[in-house]
Amino acid sequence: MNAIIQSFESWVNEHKVIIVGLDNAGKTTILYQFLMNEVVHTSPTIGSNVEEIVVKNTHFLMWDIGGQESLRSSWNTYYSNTEFIILVVDSIDRERLAVTKEELYRMLAHEDLRKAAVLIFANKQDMKGCMTAAEISKYLTLSSIKDHPWHIQSCCALTGEG
Repeated sequence: MNAIIQSFESWVNEHKVIIVGLDNAGKTTILYQFLMNEVVHTSPTIGSNVEEIVVKNTHFLMWDIGGQESLRSSWNTYYSNTEFIILVVDSIDRERLAVTKEELYRMLAHEDLRKAAVLIFANKQDMKGCMTAAEISKYLTLSSIKDHPWHIQSCCALTGEG
């Protein structure tokens, strides 16, 4: 009986998270920072990485999805049952912020993500000349998002800050 109860508790406390963003934003580094609290050497993700992270008996199934232009059209295949979106933004990459915005709003319009909460990581805050979280928030017009809970957080994936 205890095994059945534990199995049920595990099922109830499991949440699907997708980690998305353009290539080289720091998605995989953030995933492994969550998992191991250390920096691992990464290479461009082709397809996805998936890891289970447990925090206080709550299981998060974290899907780190490749962000190259050729892979973004397949992001929607990962949306089913997703409760949380982590969007990683390269705070130095001003030229591609418009692409990030376009991808964000395309995701938010998808039926499978209608109930998903969004965490935006303004990554690479350790870099000189980076945009602040407030600047990124303004550019992405995050204040216009009314149908999804969202939060933007400054961070540095390499150090784990934020």
